[in-house]
Amino acid sequence: PAFYRAPVAELLSEGFGRERARLVDPRRAMERVVRAPLASSPAGNDTVYLCAVDAQGNACSLINSTFTGFGTGIVAGGCGLSLQNRGAGFSLDPRHPNRVEPRKRPYHTIIPAMATRGEELVAAFGVMGGMMQPQGHVQVASALWDDGLDPQAALDLRRFYIEDGLPDGRILVEDSPGGALDGLAARGHRVAAVSGAARYVFGLGQAILRERDGRGHPVWWAGSDPRGDGCALGAW
Repeated sequence: PAFYRAPVAELLSEGFGRERARLVDPRRAMERVVRAPLASSPAGNDTVYLCAVDAQGNACSLINSTFTGFGTGIVAGGCGLSLQNRGAGFSLDPRHPNRVEPRKRPYHTIIPAMATRGEELVAAFGVMGGMMQPQGHVQVASALWDDGLDPQAALDLRRFYIEDGLPDGRILVEDSPGGALDGLAARGHRVAAVSGAARYVFGLGQAILRERDGRGHPVWWAGSDPRGDGCALGAW
């Protein structure tokens, strides 16, 4: 945002959400994706996500990703850490919003998230996995606040993935019953079922949610994605 003016307020407005929702026909797939009428439209591997909250409610939401295998292949002297190469995401076109400039970060999919209600933190969460990250965040957030699920149940839910985030990409569906796939295919969507180890395409997530008990005291709930080898744990 320091280099490019994005219409954030418009993107988050209820009016814009309703406008986009009107383009969805529940009976058939969209033959041509209509781009949003905004001033702008946004054009991994080896990734780890974690979040932590302490007794005072201070939270950390962290994604570490070297990108493309071993990143730059350059190891910082004396520490043994390979440096990331997210700079590969810059454009060399001088007219592009994502052009190379000093003190600028490239466009990428790294999204360590926090959610607030007013001034109060209510969740630290993230779903890593390339172009699945923004899609996974939406699905987990919807499960938490639209469906009222706890963090573990929200992470356990079957996911879908629009392949590579492309408007005409296939819709990959996780271990879904045949009826759901048949219904999507009948509407003109290109769909494929994914099971077993191939489910890595749906990303891996962690989440910590803050609620209040009957006496108004904060209570922390944590969940860890069953698709990976993480865990949720508390310490006193």
